[in-house]
Amino acid sequence: MNTKPKSRLLRSGAVTAFATFLSRILGMLRDIAIASILGASLSADVYFFANRIPNFFRRLFAEGAFSQAFVPVMSKTKELNDKKKLDDLLNKTTGTLATIVLGVTLVGMLGSPIFTAIFGWGWFQSYLNGDSDSIKFVEASYLLKITFPYLFFITLTAITSAILNVHGKFLIPAITPCVLNITLITTAYLVAPYFKDANEVLAYGMVVGGVLQLLLQIPFIIKLKIFIIPKFDWHHEGVTKIRKLMLPAIVGISASQINLIVNTALASFLATGAISYLYYSDRLLEFPIGIFAVAISTVILPALSKIDIEVNKDKYVKTLEWGIKLVLLLGIPSMCGIIALKEPIIRTIFMRGAFTSEHVLLSSASLLASISGLCAIMLVRVLVQGFAAIEDTKTPVRCSLIAIFSNIIFNLILVWPLDYVGLALSTALAAFVNLSLLLYFLHKKSIYTLSLSTILFIVKALLAGALMGVMLKYLAPEFDAWVKMTTFEAACYLALFVGIGSVIYAGTCLLLGIKPSSIKM
Repeated sequence: MNTKPKSRLLRSGAVTAFATFLSRILGMLRDIAIASILGASLSADVYFFANRIPNFFRRLFAEGAFSQAFVPVMSKTKELNDKKKLDDLLNKTTGTLATIVLGVTLVGMLGSPIFTAIFGWGWFQSYLNGDSDSIKFVEASYLLKITFPYLFFITLTAITSAILNVHGKFLIPAITPCVLNITLITTAYLVAPYFKDANEVLAYGMVVGGVLQLLLQIPFIIKLKIFIIPKFDWHHEGVTKIRKLMLPAIVGISASQINLIVNTALASFLATGAISYLYYSDRLLEFPIGIFAVAISTVILPALSKIDIEVNKDKYVKTLEWGIKLVLLLGIPSMCGIIALKEPIIRTIFMRGAFTSEHVLLSSASLLASISGLCAIMLVRVLVQGFAAIEDTKTPVRCSLIAIFSNIIFNLILVWPLDYVGLALSTALAAFVNLSLLLYFLHKKSIYTLSLSTILFIVKALLAGALMGVMLKYLAPEFDAWVKMTTFEAACYLALFVGIGSVIYAGTCLLLGIKPSSIKM
């Protein structure tokens, strides 16, 4: 089999992963800045709430569902070498989606108290009852008015990102989130200290970051000689196709996000800090997802979309299997390493200013629960692309709906004995439900079945990851020792143990027969 396209795919994945890694590092610095200002206080709960709602809709309209529907359609249109038809598709798609999202944005701004009541029911009840927590409802409603416009600009950015990806330009879309992170870091350190309400300043910073992200990509779109003139056309052939693919994909790609929103709503009934603990642990969970799963799923979708599964099923299966193996080879050590070093990681990253050692322990409990579902969430990202590439978005929807329902059941069972930790664990369990269903339907539709070699690969990687985790737990100092260290000392020690863990994992993989050639298609 020709290895040139494969090496190009791996190279594209590496470029995207590097750019995404840079973005995640800046994202971590952003969270450090926010944590030092807000800690895990009432203000932090309110800010993270107002941040999460627009980001939830972003996943629905922009990065997830839209990309899954738009990329295959655009890829096939581009293959026709008909520039007029391609331009028409881009103009009509951009105009239609932008109009819809602008409407949603305006509704969100005007109806922010309604959205706050829906997603923060516990706070709304406190507001109705005149309890002390009623201030959370008032402040969250106000901040939501400010942050909602971010949805409009990030949706336009998602369109330009998808266009660049289809043209094989992965670096700029992957590095674009750096702009938002730099904007918020600057806002937190250089602007917020001069204002009484840091929450409000950070909310405005989020919107400014959204505008700058779009502005960054426009020159690169123009460089491709693509000049988009937005036109609304609901019944355009391409728009109709995208719409039909996108509507079910909205649920399919957003299961984990919907689960997080459900968690946020339930957390509004819990003590102050619950939403913050879930946010900080979720940010650490998103770090490997963003670097590895997003990068791999981003480059694999255009590659799968170009393959006619009826003609060349073997190539399709090998490409999908490449994504599965690579995402697990990277995801398993991430999961085991974070489990072993959860307190040192949170201490090193967040413990300063308003974020105390008690917050470290409370956040690490949530992190332990959520990180257990890391590999399942990462695999879902890849497998969903397998369905999207053949324009089957209905099957992932069925799986996601069951997973969402499962998450709600798990929440109701676990939230009372385990508090906010139960909410994090529910999301992890729901991810495994989603994964199991996706694998089942891939097998049932005779698209893909886990081969014996892949199962053995997974077992070997799990053994290597488990050994690494046990060794790190044994070698690392106790938590009290980490608290006594300066941040610089803690960072140096953490870097040392990450290096040791990497050597143990890589060495064990090689001894077990997992070689670099194992991830070549």
